[in-house]
Amino acid sequence: MRIGELAKKLGSPVETIRFWEKEGLLPEPSRTEGNYRDYDGSDLEHLLFIRNCRALDMSLDEIRQLLQLRSQPTEYCGSVNDLIDNHIDQVVLKIETLQALEVQLRSLRKACADGRKVEQCGILRGLTKGSRGTVQRNKS
Repeated sequence: MRIGELAKKLGSPVETIRFWEKEGLLPEPSRTEGNYRDYDGSDLEHLLFIRNCRALDMSLDEIRQLLQLRSQPTEYCGSVNDLIDNHIDQVVLKIETLQALEVQLRSLRKACADGRKVEQCGILRGLTKGSRGTVQRNKS
């Protein structure tokens, strides 16, 4: 099948498939006599695997590692578990970072009451005077 049909079955843009191919996540497909990419069902399965990994916010390097491990079906899966455990740790760190960001944004939002003019906006002042990602409240 051609790349457009594959993209439709995958539910992803053609550009995404080309990108993953360029990044080495998808083996170079065979070519037709007209030099079109020619994919089969195994390519679709491979791409579904990649798409599902991306949906879990896995990096391209993590996906490469999983694909490498997947290509060794008789090996012990401890390395897969280790990779997922590391990814979980990264997700927990992102959540903590986003929660801290939420606190900062809520604090910033409280710095400005409705009905003020832009020149009196506590949010804009806080963004101007904030340092190292920490917003300082302006009491005016």
